[in-house]
Amino acid sequence: MFTDKANKIFQEVIEEYHKIDTVDQPFTNKYTKDNLLEHLLYRKCWIDTVQWHYEDIIRDPQIDPVAALKLKRQIDASNQDRTDMVEYIDSYFLEKYSHVTPKDNATINTESPAWGVDRLSILALKIYHMNEEATRTDASEDHRAACQKKLNVLLEQRVDLSTAIDTLLSDIEKGDKYMKVYKQMKMYNDDELNPVLRSQK
Repeated sequence: MFTDKANKIFQEVIEEYHKIDTVDQPFTNKYTKDNLLEHLLYRKCWIDTVQWHYEDIIRDPQIDPVAALKLKRQIDASNQDRTDMVEYIDSYFLEKYSHVTPKDNATINTESPAWGVDRLSILALKIYHMNEEATRTDASEDHRAACQKKLNVLLEQRVDLSTAIDTLLSDIEKGDKYMKVYKQMKMYNDDELNPVLRSQK
């Protein structure tokens, strides 16, 4: 199943990141573009993993304001990269299923396959870090027990989300569902659409 591959790659990415565990470390994709889907999934989860840690850092109440502004710019750029990667993954699926003629009664899903993949990648990060909390030797027993309960829910959620994504892809392949990709058309990064940026020109 597709999500078996995706979840395995996400785990690889998160473990690789935490070997050094710094947002400034260089990125090397384990997969070449000859393995395009794996290449895209690896890159997608790396972006999410770095951003997860950006979000931790910026919440430091003692952070220097100048450093916080710089970090906010990095988070904005990361968000754009994340969106771009979702669209690349959806383009992969569009190409893969381009030969399929949807049935007359085919329906569209509330989200594209890649936005489901986006949620699955974030879920992998939640599971990794919740497991850390559930097994922390310096935390109280109550803390570990509470985090274990949350971890159990996250693991169940991963099963459900994985099943939903695999079902959607199967339905698209059979023509029961069809997919469309709407470019996100984010306005706040565009100096023609953001009035603050436009006023500076």
